[in-house]
Amino acid sequence: MNHIKRNGWLIKGGLMLVMGIAIFSFIDYLREMAMHRMPEGLHEFRVADPIPDCSRWKQHMPATRDRATYDLYMQARKLWRSKIEWELTHSEARKILDDVDLASKRGDWGARALMAYFYRTGLGPLSSNKVLDKNADKAVEIARQAAAAGQPWGFYDLGVAHEHGYGGAIYDQDIAWAYYLKAARVGSPDAQMALAEAYQNAGRSDAHDAMWQCAFQQGHGPAAYKLALRAEVRGKYWESLNLYQEGVRFGSRICADNLYLMFNPDVRMAERKEIFEATGITTDQERGRRYLAISEALQVNPDLRLDRLNEFLPLPPAKLPEWRGVSDVITPESDGPPTY
Repeated sequence: MNHIKRNGWLIKGGLMLVMGIAIFSFIDYLREMAMHRMPEGLHEFRVADPIPDCSRWKQHMPATRDRATYDLYMQARKLWRSKIEWELTHSEARKILDDVDLASKRGDWGARALMAYFYRTGLGPLSSNKVLDKNADKAVEIARQAAAAGQPWGFYDLGVAHEHGYGGAIYDQDIAWAYYLKAARVGSPDAQMALAEAYQNAGRSDAHDAMWQCAFQQGHGPAAYKLALRAEVRGKYWESLNLYQEGVRFGSRICADNLYLMFNPDVRMAERKEIFEATGITTDQERGRRYLAISEALQVNPDLRLDRLNEFLPLPPAKLPEWRGVSDVITPESDGPPTY
């Protein structure tokens, strides 16, 4: 009799254990489902859907910006961009971090975006100048704040975080592309380029071109390069040259490199023979030298915008004016109130 009772308790215990495991598994399943639930305000990206309207990112940033905080941030950014990062001293890197962090805490969103970048990549690549280790959680936290404020770069950064699964953002391609869609809708040129690639892979050339154009119209260098390269492949050489020139004006180093190769007689490429014949342009050592100088400046400081490019480095047949250096073509600082 005791033997039967003991077996009964064992059976009951086993059933309770199985039920417990099932309950915990179900809870884990619900938790996993919750983590993969589409965030509020986002919609699944479907490549066959109508494309988003062509919006501009600056329209979705704050209308005002505190001058003193902006100046603090910009001086730090200029110091950061004055050298290749490994060339910074420890004291320079520390000052950059402290000033950008202070400007971020005072509410400047440009500074916050840069702090998110520093948390994502670290600041100071050498043991001698390292002042900040990578912290993906903090980078994503700042991106979430920006997204909550409706800012395009925040939505885009969250898309990247979900696409790769870091910083507490669950790895989920559907959520990642929903963020890219939202970012493109509010004008992120990086997100517009991401959608363009998706449309291209799906064979939607009209949608693909429209997204490229959206990014290009916002002064996005990578979009200018893509459009220039495509025009070149199609034999539209003058269009290609003008797009490369626009890309340089937007701060695209790869566009500057292409024009350097185009005009430098020492590296003239045989495969571009058709371009020379179709356009009638010739190699020009001075033009090549100027594009090379711009490329080298952009290697150090990718933030440069060169709105005076056509004044000091026009495409042929225009003659070259005097040239004192890259400073001639850099967009001057605005005297008005700072904006995004």
